[in-house]
Amino acid sequence: MLTIKSNKEREIIDITEDINKFLVNQKKENGLVFLFALHTTCALTTADLDPGAEKDYLTAFEKIEPKTNYIHPHNPEHFPEHFLSSIVGTSLLLPFENKKLILGTWQRVILIEFDGPRERKIFFKIVLSQ
Repeated sequence: MLTIKSNKEREIIDITEDINKFLVNQKKENGLVFLFALHTTCALTTADLDPGAEKDYLTAFEKIEPKTNYIHPHNPEHFPEHFLSSIVGTSLLLPFENKKLILGTWQRVILIEFDGPRERKIFFKIVLSQ
């Protein structure tokens, strides 16, 4: 289990090296790692984090967030965070080789915080290995 602390209400957190540290401590050299965020108001994905990209992502999410009267019984004002998490997704399946993630030149694994600051838990599981 990986614990990530967010510091802002909405932010992008690069967790690539955290995952690689997890893989170094595994018995298996190659395979697939499954990641699952145990929350409904954050998300996991891969992204290019060139300078300014974090702000661009957060601005884009704000633009696609529907502005309406929500009826969510828990807290209607809280529903947009659930919506954004569900459209990005809370899980990833990533390949690794020699105990290191296989990613494209600019790809990073990110946690997107939609309702921080909070402490987030990410479950890891090697699901296929050689």
